[in-house]
Amino acid sequence: MALPRVTLAPGREAPFVGGHPWVFSGAIASATESPADGDEVEVTSAEGTFIARGLYNGRSQIRVRLYRWEAEPIDAAWLASRIAEAVRLRERVLRLGDPEGACRLVFSEGDGLSGLTVDRYGPYLAVQFTSLALALRKEAILDALERAAAPAGIVLRTEKGILEEEGLELRDGPLRGKIPEEPFEIREGALRFAVDLRTGQKTGFYLDQRDNRTRAAAFAHGRTAADVCCYTGAFSVALAAAGARSVTGVDTSAPALALAASNAERNGVAERTRFVRADAFRWLEGEAAEGRSYDMVVLDPPRFARTRKGVRQALGAYERLNRLAISRLHPDGVLVTCSCSGRVTPEEFTSAVGRAAAAERRTVQVLEARGQAPDHPVEATCPESAYLKCLVCRVV
Repeated sequence: MALPRVTLAPGREAPFVGGHPWVFSGAIASATESPADGDEVEVTSAEGTFIARGLYNGRSQIRVRLYRWEAEPIDAAWLASRIAEAVRLRERVLRLGDPEGACRLVFSEGDGLSGLTVDRYGPYLAVQFTSLALALRKEAILDALERAAAPAGIVLRTEKGILEEEGLELRDGPLRGKIPEEPFEIREGALRFAVDLRTGQKTGFYLDQRDNRTRAAAFAHGRTAADVCCYTGAFSVALAAAGARSVTGVDTSAPALALAASNAERNGVAERTRFVRADAFRWLEGEAAEGRSYDMVVLDPPRFARTRKGVRQALGAYERLNRLAISRLHPDGVLVTCSCSGRVTPEEFTSAVGRAAAAERRTVQVLEARGQAPDHPVEATCPESAYLKCLVCRVV
C-alpha cells in the first residue's frame, strides 16, 4: 500500500537531502491522501524525487520528522534497532555502564530518534516524548527499551510546553515496572546525588552538565563561589568537594533546594554550602546592593528561548544575568556561564557575554568553550542538537 506523500516546495529539498530531520510547515507544498497525525509518510522533492520517510503531525510546526533516507518502514523492528544502537554507544564506546550511575540513553536527533529522550538512573529509565508520532508508538518503544536495557521500571516525564506544541495528551507517571516513591541515590564519579524521578525539572537531574561540573571544580579550590540556578546542587556540591571555601546555591524551587541540602550532607560538604530560595536576577541585584562579591560564579539558567522568535529576548536576558554575575566577581574571578537554549548559537551566546563584560568595563577571557556530555551526541546534519553552551572564563 502506497504511503501518503508530502511534496516539498520548489528549492526546499537541500537540507533534507543532506539529512536534516525537521520539515517545517513552510517547506511543504502539498500532502496527498490527507495523512493523519502520526502517519508514516514519504517526502519527495517538487520534481517527485524520493528523499526520505518520516512521521507526520499536522498540529506541529515540525510537520514531518524524518527518520529513514531509504524506502523502508519506520516500524517496531526499526525502532528497536535504533534503540539498541543508542544503548551500545553508551555501554561499549562511552563506558557509562555503572549500575549505580546515570546517563542519557537515547538523545532524540543525536541518536536518529527525533522526539524521544531516555535517561537511565541506576536500574530505572525516565522517558520523554517530544513527538506525537513517537508517543503513538509508545508500546513498541517501551518493549525495545526493556529488551535493550532490562530496567526495573520505566517512568514517563513530560516537558513543559511540548504537550501543546505537539498536540500530546500525556501525564507523568510509571509506565512499566516499579518506580521509587522517594528520591534515591546515583553516583557521579566520587560524588553521590539524590534523584526524584517523579517530580522536578527535566527527568530529575542535569546529566548534560556532567563533564562541565568536573571542569568547573578544577577552578574551585580556595574560592568563595555562588551557584546561581543551582537546582538540586550538583555544581554546588562539586565545587565544595573540590575545595571551595564556601558555596552559596540559589534557586526558586523549594523541593530542589531541599534535595540540594541533602546532597551536600551525603557528600560531606554541608558545612561549606548554603542554599537560598530566590530569583536569580533579584538575588544578584541584592548581593550588589549589599556589596558582596565572590571568587567564582556559576550560571546555569533554564532555557530562555523555545523558538527562534524568542532569541532576541533570550539574548537580552543572558546579557543582563551575566552582567550581574560579572559585577559580583573579584579580579581574577572565574565565571562558568551556560545556555541550554538550542535556538541560541554559540556565537550569539558568547557575544551576549561580551556585551555584559563591556557594560561592566571588565575584561572577560574565555578559557574554555564547552558543550554537553558525549552521551548527548550531536548529529552533524542537525546542528541544533548541539544545544548546550558552557563558557569557562576569567574575569579581570
